[in-house]
Amino acid sequence: MDKSHMLRRDFFKRTGQSLAALWALQTTIGRRANAATTQPHAGGANITVHDDAFWAQVRDAFPLTRKSTYLNTGGLGASPKVSIDELKNKIDEFEEVSKTGHTHQLWSEVKNKAGLILGCDADEIAYTRNTTEGASIICNGLRLQRGDEVITSTHEHVGNIVSWLARQKRDGIVVKTFTPSTRSAQENIERIAALITPKTRALSISHVTCATGQILPVKTIGELAAAHGIWYFVDGAQAPGMLPVDVRDIGCHAYATSGHKWLLGPKGTGLLYVRRDALNTIDPTYGGGYSANGHWDMISSGQFEWTSTAQRFEYGTVSAPLFAGLGASMQFLLDIGIDNIWRRNHALGAMLIKGLNELGAEVVSPQDKNEHSSIITFRLHNMPYGELQRFLTQHYQMRTRGIYEGGLDALRVSLHLYNSPAEVERVLEGVAAAKKL
Repeated sequence: MDKSHMLRRDFFKRTGQSLAALWALQTTIGRRANAATTQPHAGGANITVHDDAFWAQVRDAFPLTRKSTYLNTGGLGASPKVSIDELKNKIDEFEEVSKTGHTHQLWSEVKNKAGLILGCDADEIAYTRNTTEGASIICNGLRLQRGDEVITSTHEHVGNIVSWLARQKRDGIVVKTFTPSTRSAQENIERIAALITPKTRALSISHVTCATGQILPVKTIGELAAAHGIWYFVDGAQAPGMLPVDVRDIGCHAYATSGHKWLLGPKGTGLLYVRRDALNTIDPTYGGGYSANGHWDMISSGQFEWTSTAQRFEYGTVSAPLFAGLGASMQFLLDIGIDNIWRRNHALGAMLIKGLNELGAEVVSPQDKNEHSSIITFRLHNMPYGELQRFLTQHYQMRTRGIYEGGLDALRVSLHLYNSPAEVERVLEGVAAAKKL
C-alpha cells in the first residue's frame, strides 16, 4: 500500500469509518492519490473537488441529520463524530478523578494544531469562548483615548461591533464605518483610506464578512494600516476551516476566530492570535492564575507580571474537554487538507452563484472568484427574506440565515465540506419555486 493510501486509511480510522467503507473508497479514488505533502494546508493526498465518493465518506463522519439540509455553518458548524467522541472521552477521563485537565501536554497539542491552521506559533494563541470574546479582549485592551478613531465596516457581526460601540459610549472614542463594495477589492482599500486621519488608532475588519461572505483584501488592508501606524485587528469568525489562513502574511496584530463554526469544534471554544511583538500593546481586561508568571502567592512575594505569551489573555478554569474536542476537529480538517476543503467549498459557492443568476435572483455576495467564498447571500424581489426563509424551511427543510446587517434584507446560505452539489441543486429548486409565488 503506498503512503497516500495509508494516510487515507488512517484518516478514516480516526473518523470512525468502517474498513469496508474505507476499501470501497480506496477502490474509487486510489488511482488518483498523490504522495503525501508536508504542507499543513494540503492534507495527505490530492483530493479533487469532484471526488464524490470521498466527500460522501466525509459526510458520513458527521451525525448531522439527513432529514433536513443544513446550510448555516456561518452561524454554527456541525461537529464530526471524532470530535464528539473526544469530548465525551475527556469528560469521562477527567471526571473519574475530578480534575480540570489543564495539562501542558493537552494545551500544547491543541495549540500546535491551531498554529498550523492560523499560520503562527502556538504561544501566540490564547483560548477563548468565541470570536466575540477575542474581539472584546482586543477592543477593551487597546489604550484608546477620547477622540481616538477606529475604522470598521457596516457588514461586521454584532459580536464584534458592540465592543467598539460600547467603548465609544463609555470612553468617547469615534467609530467610523465604510460599506464594503462588492465590485472590486481596490474600491474597498480606497474607502478605508478615505477614512484615515491623524487620529486613526485602530482598524477592525472581517476576513470574510458574515453578511455576504465577501473575502476582504486583508493583506493589502494590513499594508495600508502598517503604512499609517494603525493597530490592525481581523475578525476571523468566518475564515479558518473554510479557507487557508496565514496571519503572518495578513500582517495583523491580532486575529480572533470561533471553534464552533468552520473549525467544526464544540460550542464554547475560540482562538485569539496576538502577534508576539504586539502582546504588550494590549492590557488584559481579566486576569487569573494562568495569566501571570511565578508563584501564585503574589501578594506575599510582591511580584507580578503577565506571562510572556498569549496565555496572559486566559483566565480561570475552562472546560478542557471542549478544547480537546476542538483539537480533534482541527486534526480532522488538517487530515483532509484545508486547501482541498477550500477548493470544494469555493466550487459549491460558484455553483450556487451561477444557478441563482440563471434564476434571476439578485446575488448580493461578490461574484468575482477571488472575492466570493462559500457563504452566498441573495434576495428575491417578490418576497422579503423572512418569508423566503420560512418557505424554504417549511417546504424544503432547509436551515438558512436571514441577513439584516447593513439593511440587506437577504438570505444567506453557507456551504461547507459536508454539503454536496445535490444540496445546492435543492436550494435552487426551492428558490425557483419561491420565485413563482
